[in-house]
Amino acid sequence: MPEAMLAMRELHAWYGESHVLHGMSFEVGHGELVTLLGRNGSGRSTTLKSVLGLVDRRRGTLRLEGRDVLGLAPHRIARLGVGYCPEERGIFASLSTEENLRLPPRVGEGGMSVEEIYAMFPNLHERRNSPGTRLSGGEQQMLAMARILRTGARLLLLDEITEGLAPVIVKALGKAIEQLKSRGYTIVMADQNFRFAAPLADRHYVVERGQVAEVVRKDELSARMGMLHEYLGV
Repeated sequence: MPEAMLAMRELHAWYGESHVLHGMSFEVGHGELVTLLGRNGSGRSTTLKSVLGLVDRRRGTLRLEGRDVLGLAPHRIARLGVGYCPEERGIFASLSTEENLRLPPRVGEGGMSVEEIYAMFPNLHERRNSPGTRLSGGEQQMLAMARILRTGARLLLLDEITEGLAPVIVKALGKAIEQLKSRGYTIVMADQNFRFAAPLADRHYVVERGQVAEVVRKDELSARMGMLHEYLGV
């Protein structure tokens, strides 16, 4: 059997003295899309940050395609083909849309061209000369997501990409993610919007108190909606 793209075993993580992850364990195969579902404070975003080492301390097992990366610095992990789209987006306000797109370094072969990205996100093409400060929240989110596609990363970590966005933008992001999955990207999404995540994912990991409380496959959704309602209030 091929190695999983991402495998996490009994991972603990801290911010200072705050112990946030309490034994997170899950894995993602090549080309899979999985979601981390849970309420605020459950540890979903910290799980994504822990993959890149963006926490103060980690303990446990973390492997990318079979390689132990727990001791690597964040920039070394990123160069193994990991793209992270943070909740705060991190758009450079003084740069234009296209300058933001062209800024990130390459971490692997096969990054999408600017033209391919504009085809996926027509709004960005229309606003390609606009500074970051002039973009709407939805356009900034599209740009934050599009920017990591230029790098050649094959594992995408998407943190709350639909939060506060209009339904039409959420729908456009969903279509883009479907295209990325069809291209073979491996995707881990932390998202509170269950209705957005449900039709996209191969598998859902319900996170509670810094660990996986339940695992729900796509074909189990109907039968397990009662349990999901208890955890998520959906």
